[in-house]
Order: sequence, then C-alpha cells, then structure tokens
Amino acid sequence: MGGREVGGLANQLAAHMGFDAASIDRVKRFWNAPAVATSEGLKAVDLFDAVAGGRVKALWVMATNPAVSLPGADAARAALAKLDLFVISEVVASTDTMAARPHVVLPAAAWGEKDGTVTNSERRISRQRSFLDPPGEAKPDWWIVCEVAKRLGFAKGFDFKVPSEIFQEHARLSSFENDGTRDFDLSGLADLSPCDYAELAPVQWPLRRQRSVGQARLFAKGRFFTPDGRARFIAIARPKLARKVGKRYPYLLNTGRVRDHWHSMTRTGKSPRLSAHADEPYVELHPTDASASGLVDGGVARLSSPHGKVMLRVRLNECQRRGELFAPIHWNNETASDARIGALVHPICDPHSGQPDMKTTPVAIEAASFKVQGILLSRCIVALPDDFWWSRATIDGGNAVRFATNAGAASWPTLARQLLGDDGAIIEFHDHKRAIYRAARIRDERLEACLYLGPGSTPIPGVDWLKRQLLEAKLDAGARKALLAGRPSNGMADNGPVVCACFGVGLAAIQDLIASGAAVSVDAVGQHLKAGTNCGSCQPEIKKLIASTTRAPVLEAAAS
Repeated sequence: MGGREVGGLANQLAAHMGFDAASIDRVKRFWNAPAVATSEGLKAVDLFDAVAGGRVKALWVMATNPAVSLPGADAARAALAKLDLFVISEVVASTDTMAARPHVVLPAAAWGEKDGTVTNSERRISRQRSFLDPPGEAKPDWWIVCEVAKRLGFAKGFDFKVPSEIFQEHARLSSFENDGTRDFDLSGLADLSPCDYAELAPVQWPLRRQRSVGQARLFAKGRFFTPDGRARFIAIARPKLARKVGKRYPYLLNTGRVRDHWHSMTRTGKSPRLSAHADEPYVELHPTDASASGLVDGGVARLSSPHGKVMLRVRLNECQRRGELFAPIHWNNETASDARIGALVHPICDPHSGQPDMKTTPVAIEAASFKVQGILLSRCIVALPDDFWWSRATIDGGNAVRFATNAGAASWPTLARQLLGDDGAIIEFHDHKRAIYRAARIRDERLEACLYLGPGSTPIPGVDWLKRQLLEAKLDAGARKALLAGRPSNGMADNGPVVCACFGVGLAAIQDLIASGAAVSVDAVGQHLKAGTNCGSCQPEIKKLIASTTRAPVLEAAAS
C-alpha cells in the first residue's frame, strides 16, 4: 500500500475519530514497513505468544476482552504494549483491554443496535433486528471492516451497502465447490430479495438449493461427510493433567461462571438485579481445606500460581471436592482490585482444538490479613486507595463497594470524608472501644453515600436494607439514626441476598417460608413466593436451602 493511500487512511480515521498526530504517524509507519509475520493460522493463546515474541506487529481486537479472559492474562496484557499498531472496536468506554492503551479505538454498535443474523448451536439461523439507534459515531462491525478495507485498496470486494448483501455472499460461498460434500450449505437462501431477508423466519442449515425448508437432523440416512460416506471413530488420548499439584502449589483451581453473570460483566455488571446474587469475587473450597490453610468463611484469601496472583473472598462449601478450588471468571480491574482469574490460569491449550485449559491450574492459597473490613454505598463511582482490597457491584441508584484495609482507626474520619465527598452534611458514629465506625453524607435530606468500617469479625449491616435507603427521597431523623446504628428501625426488614433475580426474592423470605413448614419442595416455594417459576436458574439453590433447613428435624425423627 502506497504512502498516499496510507496517509489518506490515517487522515480519514483522524477526521472521523479525532486522533492526534502521533497516532496518525504510527498508522503510516506501520503500513509503510515491510511485513514481518501474519497471524494467519494462529490460535485465544498462540496469537498473544506471537505478539510477545514480535512475530505479530498489528492486532485488531473485536468483541472480546483478552486482558481479562485469556489465561496468563498478565502476560497477554503486557504483550499488547509491544504492538506497532493496536486497534480496538469496542462498545464500552472502559475495559481492561482498553486500559492497555490502543492506538486506535473504533466505536462499535452493541447487540440491540445491530441488524443481521445469528446462528445458535442447533444450526438455526435467526434474524436479529435492531431496536436502538447506535449512539454518537458508533457503527456496526461490518461497516467498520468494509470502510477500512476500502481505504486499504479493496473497495471492489467490500462495497456492501446493507447486511442483506453480505448474507447473500455468505450463502453463495457456502455452496462453492460443495455439491453435497459439506454439511454447511445455505445455497437455498442465496437469492433472497431484501424484502425476503427482512422477513426471514428462523431456519436450520443445511438448506440446499431447490429446497424451501432446512434439514433438522443430520446423518439420518447413515451417510457422513467423509470420502467414503462412512462414520469414523477416532481414538483420543486418555485425559490427564497438564500440570500436577505439588508442595508449592497443592490445589487444583477450577474456573467457571456464576448464575447471573456473563464473560467480563460489561453488560451483566450494569444490572442491579443480576449483580444482587453474587456481588463480589470469591473462591470456594471445602471447610477441611480451609482449616488447613488458616482460612475462615467471609475472610480474604490470596491465590497464587507461577503466572500471577489474585485475592478473593472465602466461601466454604462442603460440596466442593477436597484439594480443589472454584473461582468465577467475571471480575476484572473495572469491578475489583485484584480478581482477574485469567492472570492466575496457566496458558496451556489443547493441541487439537486450541482450547485453553481453564479448569486445572495448580495454585497455592493462604489467608490475606486485613485489620478492617467495610462497605461503601454511593450514588457515584468512588476510587478507593491503592492499598485497599475491594470489589464493586451495581445497585439501584448507585454502587456498593465491599473492601478490606489495614487503615488505622485514627484515620477513619479522614478516610470517610475522602470516600463520601464533602457536598452535604456528614453524620458519623465512632465506637473507639469496639473499633466500629459509621458515617453517611446527606444532601437535600437524601442519602448520597454511607460508609461502614469494623474489625474483620464484625458483621456488615444488611446490604439489602441499606440499598433501599439510597432510594429514599427523604430521610427523617429516625432513618438517620438507623443508618448510624447499622440496623433497620422498627417495621423495616432486611431480605438478605437475592436468590431469585427474576422476582427479587431474598434469602430471608425463603428461609422463613421453609422454617414455617409451608414449603417442603421447590414447587411449594414457587407457589408462595414465585421464586424459581420463571427462568428456573435459582431452583438448585432453593433445593439446597430446603435440604439444609429440614435436615436436622428429619435426622431427629429417624433417630427416635
């Protein structure tokens, strides 16, 4: 690509996005430099190894957050700084990957702003119609790719005007040199008119030419997509651990998702309802393992591996297998101080699929010592000091931050004014003997923020009740006293953590119902409280609550 074309690309990007002169020069230098390597054929970990080794000089990240989700995430983030050209298409202004300082940021359209098709795991293609206009200068991915391609000299191959034209080419390519030799075939949709595409009903592939309906079941006639048409059984290697535990790293770390969050929480983390069920990062382990490591339920643990370290809240669970730990993947530098699980996981991949091994990393675990724990509720996001351990969750009307610190009691009033701000009146309570401190900022008779500090063994007030105070239009004298007392006044109840996110049913309500004897099954709980009657994802938790609440009476009856 010639210098004039590069200059045109850089100048047009600059005009469209407001890039500075340094970014423009970087784009020019990259495109004028001789090619060193391409990422063609590289696999979510191999690619970043190539970036770190200087074999890949340019990277365009779309629809992913690799600084969080990749194993060996610290090394992946460091590799990004070595790129000559680092481009991101993103819908969120602040993510861990965005914090790696890309040279070019392209504002992309989000899910509800896109128009096109999606395909699910049963090969069913469905039309996705936008219901929101993209904000500002945000554009769909296809438009961004086409515009960049045009400026690189490929206008003829990327002259699409609307998504239906791209779908037509996609369908035609699926039948190219196919003739029934591949299962993926959309030739029956290759000639859809724009109107037919707009009204396309869900359909399964393959949908071959001259057919009006897709094929729901593959291989029903005993023919497979192999040269002789016969199925082939492939012997696989016996599964084994890539790395074994040892004296230094004696536990196996398993990672996964929690019920109400997805990926790195760029969407679900904004929902107060979804954040209510699990509002901080944690590690789950068997009580016996916890005792051996000096860990207590509700404490903070430091996990380490050869690749990184994290600190997580401790949860004890007798159902967790001995010698194994579980930690969710969702929290990141935007939502917690030190909880990027990808930084802990070893960057080992399956040799055939390239899938990272996120389930069996040898790790060590030990108690992290903090003198004080606390919670901050605020209408706006507040930055905590660097030496704090913290995690942030979205709530109605603001944010809730749980934290731990070694800040001495003498500094708490000053700390309170730093965290609560000074716009309004500060009310506070300090019990020096028990080392308990509580403060709140009131402005125009409304609660703007509140802070609770105490020793690690001191229970934090019911968060559900505190959340409701942040929504009140006016706090009278009684409500203000209740804030400083750290407990609801008469007539107010705390529902506890949310169990059923669909209907906002808290733990306390379910426990009370079970204890009353009115609910001895998941269905009965649903009939009384509606919990578990919508998506059903909370039913296993309700079942556990019933079992734990009714276990003792059942055992006593059996013994008698």
